[in-house]
Amino acid sequence: MSAAAPDDAERLAWLRLIRTDGVGPVTFQTLLARYRTASAALDALPAIARRTGRALRPPTIAAAVAETEATERLGARLVALPDPDYPAWLRQIDGAPPILTVRGSPGVLVRPAIGIVGSRNASVAGRKMAALLARGLGEEGFVVASGLARGIDAAAHEAALPAGTIAVFAGGIDRIYPPEHAMLAEAIASGGGALITEAPLGLEPRARDFPRRNRIVSGLSLGIVVVEAAERSGTLITARFAGEQGRVVFAVPGSPLDPRAAGTNRLLKDGAILTTEVADIVAIVAPMMGATAPPPAAPALPLFEAEAEPTDRSLGLVLEALGPSPMAIDEIVRFTGLAVGEVQTALLELDLAGRIERHVGQRVSLV
Repeated sequence: MSAAAPDDAERLAWLRLIRTDGVGPVTFQTLLARYRTASAALDALPAIARRTGRALRPPTIAAAVAETEATERLGARLVALPDPDYPAWLRQIDGAPPILTVRGSPGVLVRPAIGIVGSRNASVAGRKMAALLARGLGEEGFVVASGLARGIDAAAHEAALPAGTIAVFAGGIDRIYPPEHAMLAEAIASGGGALITEAPLGLEPRARDFPRRNRIVSGLSLGIVVVEAAERSGTLITARFAGEQGRVVFAVPGSPLDPRAAGTNRLLKDGAILTTEVADIVAIVAPMMGATAPPPAAPALPLFEAEAEPTDRSLGLVLEALGPSPMAIDEIVRFTGLAVGEVQTALLELDLAGRIERHVGQRVSLV
């Protein structure tokens, strides 16, 4: 989705719309495609709420102003998707956060980044490896991105401090997790790095927020390096996001006898790049780093006829096409015989009613 940077009034409308319960990043972008501006989308929410029977109550203008001012008092700022200092590679992913809260150096966000992630319960060898890679990547001109978690994340951030590092939060920018990393977070923000989140101020991180954080870590990076990961771990979720986003996945091999290496070893079997030194990473991503522009954006969502509202027929046909397995929107168009705009309008209504789930690659399924 391409758009001009919003002015002050529209920026508040963007903030109110994305802070509305039931409106996530993909729904936000669909609403913007449907109504052209966030202000117009906000005006349409009451009618949509009446049709869907679901409460859609955006924050007031005063609440949006209060969040903006409170963010600034913390030394942070709100960065919108079209702003020049929004991370260029993150902008390309499906469901890129419309607004990020950022504290720290704006310049670090536009530099090429590599994510380093791994086990919270990391071995001494794993932490050492993460630090060696992070330090070496910094010397090669890369920013290291991670999630400020215990173990591998912390080791990578600490080693990357001199060159700049990005810590992605699952909760609000004022809710550092884990709390014992408050000094590390401060060192990142004040030392040329950045703290970022899509969550509102004051939000304590919940279990469901960490996968959302992980998709940002992978999305703003050219590639993800997995140092240690058990068979079932959040780290592997980050690696999966990276693959879905077209990013390179690197993995450090480990002992078959160490359960903390089971996930990384499986990634290697599945095609991840075997990594034992910084040169392994640089050889793959250096051509991407020298590109004059980030990868092509995902296809823009189609514009809608402004006066068109979903009909019982179009809603029924789209519901008939959908099932529990994700289905591409163009498949729905072919199955139903409806115009693309009619399908998108019906899907938007079903989305706001809480009846469908969005997936990567512009695919949808029934909840």
